[in-house]
Amino acid sequence: MQFGAQLVNYSTTWKDTLSTIKVVESGRWHSLWYSDHFFTPVPGSGLESEEALEGWSLITATAAVTKRLRLGILVTGNNYRNPALIAKMSATVDQISNGRLILGIGAGWYKREHEAFGWEFPGVRERCDRLEEALELIKKLFNAKGPVDYNGRYYKLNKASFSPACIQKPHVPIMVGGNGEKRTLRTLARFGDICNIDFNNPGSPEIFKHKLEVLERHCEEFGRDSSEIKKTMLIPFHLENNEEKATQLRKQRGDWVLIGTKSFIIDRIQQYKDAGVEEIMFGGVPAKPQIYERINDEILSAFNK
Repeated sequence: MQFGAQLVNYSTTWKDTLSTIKVVESGRWHSLWYSDHFFTPVPGSGLESEEALEGWSLITATAAVTKRLRLGILVTGNNYRNPALIAKMSATVDQISNGRLILGIGAGWYKREHEAFGWEFPGVRERCDRLEEALELIKKLFNAKGPVDYNGRYYKLNKASFSPACIQKPHVPIMVGGNGEKRTLRTLARFGDICNIDFNNPGSPEIFKHKLEVLERHCEEFGRDSSEIKKTMLIPFHLENNEEKATQLRKQRGDWVLIGTKSFIIDRIQQYKDAGVEEIMFGGVPAKPQIYERINDEILSAFNK
């Protein structure tokens, strides 16, 4: 079982983040992630004016100060950047990290953020269409043997050269984030190497297993073996020793989250593992070194013996 740390890039500083990176790098963690938002992504929270560090800048800096961890954005909002730019950024960070980047990408969801920064926010169907086209374009660039032409509905390339290439072969792994059964999981089956089911939405081990069954059907459509796709999930995490308080917190968020005592969390992780999860990314954990040390010692140690 592998574990990833999605560091919170809001209401924090680079100094605190760097201290936490060092703890994660020296621990049992397999991967380190940031999110792709430009202010705290909690609608109606009143936190838009709080500090928010940009995710791709953070992952580039993190690539330069780590040697072991797999790195990525969980996940990049496709609407925020041209996909050809995302491909160039990915290959560059792959070079900096010596082949440790994962390109996480999704259709985007935060309407208020698009409005605030002047990005178009089309309907869900168009966002899914754009994501599918973007991934086709990115893979053409990743696999290019020469200049690339592309004439899509939303994106176009005119003899675009792509160099340097990714260090990883055949290319940087592509993670498609999202739960949508009709479009997102189908796009994943067509273009992705890693799935990430986002359990910031209601979930459970049973729901995760169901999502994998849907993914398998889509893989059959494209003649793919679903075992080729790594199965991961992002889930809220909070280690709370007080059983009564932990129960109250779960009533607010849902019994499926990883919020509770050490024994509760270890048992729930095992249930997700039995459902087919290969790597769990913990979300919502402040970028404080002491918290990640505790998680490493009390939770990860139970699975990485």
